[in-house]
Parts: sequence; C-alpha cells; structure tokens
Amino acid sequence: MYDSEGLKILTEQECRDLLGTVRHGRIVFTDRALPAIQPVNFVMADGDVVISTTASSKLAAAARNAVVAFEIDEFDHAMSTGWSVVVIGHAHVVAEDGELSHLRDLPLKPWTPREPVHYIAITPELISGRRLPAPEPHKLPSQPTPR
Repeated sequence: MYDSEGLKILTEQECRDLLGTVRHGRIVFTDRALPAIQPVNFVMADGDVVISTTASSKLAAAARNAVVAFEIDEFDHAMSTGWSVVVIGHAHVVAEDGELSHLRDLPLKPWTPREPVHYIAITPELISGRRLPAPEPHKLPSQPTPR
C-alpha cells in the first residue's frame, strides 16, 4: 500500500523490525509550551523505546508522563532510497529498582558522562512508517543504428 505521495506504507511489524536496526533517533517533546526535538541514543527493551539522559536535563523534566513522538530514519541520498518510522506514546521515568538494574545491563550509555543516569521509556501507542521506493533504472533513449 502506498500513500498519496507515493511512499510505501510500512506495516507495524516492519516498523518494529526497523526499530532494532539503528541506535540513534530523535525525540519530540514539549518545552515551555513549544515543540522541541532532541537527538538521542536508544535501545528497544520489552517493546519500549528506552533513552538515557541526565536527571537534570530538559528532556527528563519534559518527558515525565507526557505524550511524545520518537522518530528514526535512514536515507541513502545517492540512491534516493530510505525509510522513516515514528512512534507516539506516553513517556515515563523508569524508577523501579528491578527495571533499573535490567536497563543498566543494556548497551545504552549516555552521550555525556554526567551522573545520575535517568532512563525514559516510551510505550508505543501508535507506530507508523514510510519507505521511499527505489527509483526505476533510467532507460537511455534508443540510439539509431549506424548504417
């Protein structure tokens, strides 16, 4: 199935599969009543998108029990191909000791070495994705045969 722009609509399973292929994305949240976007590293854990940040970050304060969007993508500009996946859901701070010890074992390290590390989990409620189809090979116009 394709959307009105000619992009292939990905199934939810295709989107979930792609979420496991990259380690960086962007989270969209509200900061002082305005939309804000921040690049983050993440992992998937038990179906949730998990992000690490510092406890004093704007992201940690803004994402607490808020609806956020999270986006990943990959594009090959030379080949004009790529895809994008968007997750929308409620974000919550992971505070339970059992969950925290599980998250500390994941391959997720904050970009800045400041402490304490704060884990934010986004439980997907809506997942959507699009893929830019590969262009058709250019066909050269036929050349007249020499006589």
